[in-house]
Amino acid sequence: MAFPGMTAFDACMVAEGFGGWEIILILSFILVLYGAATWPASRKLTGKTLDDSGAVTTQTPSASDSLALWIAQGFGSGRMPFAPGTFGSLVGLLWFAILLVPGSLALFLTGTFIGLMLSVWFCGEAERILKQTDPGSVVLDEIAAIPLCFLPWLLAEYSRRHALPPVEQFFAGPGLWHTAGTFMLFRLFDVTKPWPVRQSQGLPGGWGVTLDDVLAAIYVALIVSWFLV
Repeated sequence: MAFPGMTAFDACMVAEGFGGWEIILILSFILVLYGAATWPASRKLTGKTLDDSGAVTTQTPSASDSLALWIAQGFGSGRMPFAPGTFGSLVGLLWFAILLVPGSLALFLTGTFIGLMLSVWFCGEAERILKQTDPGSVVLDEIAAIPLCFLPWLLAEYSRRHALPPVEQFFAGPGLWHTAGTFMLFRLFDVTKPWPVRQSQGLPGGWGVTLDDVLAAIYVALIVSWFLV
């Protein structure tokens, strides 16, 4: 789409210049706006339980529980009225980009591991607070698992140049299309849950919530590896 007076060449230049950090900043801006709108202090979160007589009662979580739930819900992205897992996975791309910024493979791997462990804890807390098993609004597991999808691609680049590739390689030019394809593969495996993804959900607490996304990401990583051969 070109504006009046804009030539095709100008439109192409704009399209090429719009990527990389610009996309990350837009994702961050949307996350900040939506996260602020769903911050626990500005939104009352309630849950329903049964009292001793069997009557339904409404409870308001404590401030710490509300904060833990907000984080487990992807800083508010999981409260989207439709496709919360997809929006959470988009935040996962932002997390992936943040891990790339230091340019250290050790920090990338350490950050990914810490993110997964935090997902286990926060998702387990969300199940306790909401009294549900793997609630649809809890998307921190998707966020934490996304970097695993790109690990073969990342390691291939690292072995070639002995350094992590820049963020722009994944979010601009041809790399943007590869990232989009990887993202869609992750959503496919996360939704269809082939063996043993679905079976892993039977694990207790946040382990079951997180491990199914880890296994979905491993499926994607194997496919990415096949294309890299």
